[in-house]
Amino acid sequence: MIILVHENNKVVALLNAGLEPMDVSLDKHIATALIAVAKQFPETLIIWCHKAFVNSLNTDLLHYIFHHKRILASYNPSELNYLPNQIGYVDREFYLKINKTVSYPTWVTSSNIGGVNSSVINSLVNQLNPKVSFDYFLISLAKRAMVNGLFCYSEPKLLKTNTSVLIETPKASTSDLFLFVKQHYKWVWVFFLSMCYFVYEKKIVLFPLLKSLFFKRLSQDLNLEGVVVESTKLILEKKAIDVIIPTIGRKEYLYDVLKDLASQTLLPKNVIIVEQNTLSGSVSELFYLKTEDWPFTIKHTFTHQPGVVNARNIALSEVQSEWVFFADDDIRFDKYLLEHSFKTINQFGISILNYLCLLPNQKQVFFRLQQTSIFGSGCSLVKREALKATVFNSAFEFGFGEDSDFGMQLRNKGYDVIFVPHIKITHLKAPIGGYRTIIKQRWADDAIQPKPSPTIQLLYQTYFTDHQLLGYKLLLGLRSYKHSAIKNPMTYIKHFNKQWQRSQFWSHQLN
Repeated sequence: MIILVHENNKVVALLNAGLEPMDVSLDKHIATALIAVAKQFPETLIIWCHKAFVNSLNTDLLHYIFHHKRILASYNPSELNYLPNQIGYVDREFYLKINKTVSYPTWVTSSNIGGVNSSVINSLVNQLNPKVSFDYFLISLAKRAMVNGLFCYSEPKLLKTNTSVLIETPKASTSDLFLFVKQHYKWVWVFFLSMCYFVYEKKIVLFPLLKSLFFKRLSQDLNLEGVVVESTKLILEKKAIDVIIPTIGRKEYLYDVLKDLASQTLLPKNVIIVEQNTLSGSVSELFYLKTEDWPFTIKHTFTHQPGVVNARNIALSEVQSEWVFFADDDIRFDKYLLEHSFKTINQFGISILNYLCLLPNQKQVFFRLQQTSIFGSGCSLVKREALKATVFNSAFEFGFGEDSDFGMQLRNKGYDVIFVPHIKITHLKAPIGGYRTIIKQRWADDAIQPKPSPTIQLLYQTYFTDHQLLGYKLLLGLRSYKHSAIKNPMTYIKHFNKQWQRSQFWSHQLN
């Protein structure tokens, strides 16, 4: 391990693992020095640290934080980040509202303290620009590499728990923000950003906008496949799995799912089925649960109460094994699904994985294992310890967003969700089964219909920053205008604002 101590973008000391000075000649500029150290020491962990935090560096936990080579972790104890909050106007991911009390997935890095393996820097050196400020250098690296398999975190464990040191966080200018958006998003977003400034802040930012147009978007295709991953983190204790499946009116499809589970090279211990039928006096139609022999225990609950949120929560209360496979009743998968899952879990040291889930004729688009802001409630494998005191929120029943909310609950407890593209599930999208009650939402008779859906509003109100919510509102309004019967712009804006207010009202009622 090598520690680069810096101040004002300049290296002031180079230390070894014992915090003793090293006699190595380096460029004073911190980003340039980082690249030079990576080249000179190609298989080591490089820590950068502002000189104010040197004595607060938690060296005892570095092996736990950086448990494989493809991890970038940093931490900023301040609530203010390098990029201004206005980045939320253009970004729609759940990576900006950072929970700084836990390890949290985000590309929002900090120069205060952090680290990365030198093999990552050496793999990407031709696509890095050391001539920018160190914060811009780091955040650009994380933003582009995160979608290509670099695991990026805000990690409070980098500092000792009794640390009370705070320093002034470097701030990006408005021009820096526009440059960042132009280099890391599609070109149209710089114009949208300027529109947000005008609409919400009454500012005309013409110069930063024009200046950004002289720059090209940086390459987003960063290759980290040469950085071999072998986690030292102990995740697996027992390969015991419970499967939870909510079902309603799809007995033939569910039968096929059970057959796929029965053919697994690594069998589940329990399969927990929650069957719903809203018809009064009805009984289970899943006769084959008792008439056939299954190589696992089936726990079957029959309920007249509809709703997938309720069904999954009932199933979660029955879980006993170390791992939980969240499945749907209309999926198919090969016999190696669970066996290959544990190989990946061991290799990457992960507690939650999302499988690649495609329709029968859908082509695969994403091929790299990476962190994801998505959680699939019908195609995920989760370690049971992550599920303690976690349930699906009933406010989302019969709406949209319950799986995203569940995933965010897990992230805010310090667990990361990893997309695994090489383990595949086919989602048949079976026709809706019988005896499903048509649910009339409480806002169905409103003269002004809420926009967006109140459940989506609730999701974004909970997990978006204020600027993300405003950016989403403007974007939704612009997109909806094309399909609106109201073509007078001023009349449309008044109507849309009323729809947004009704959405906020009902989201509060749901919550």
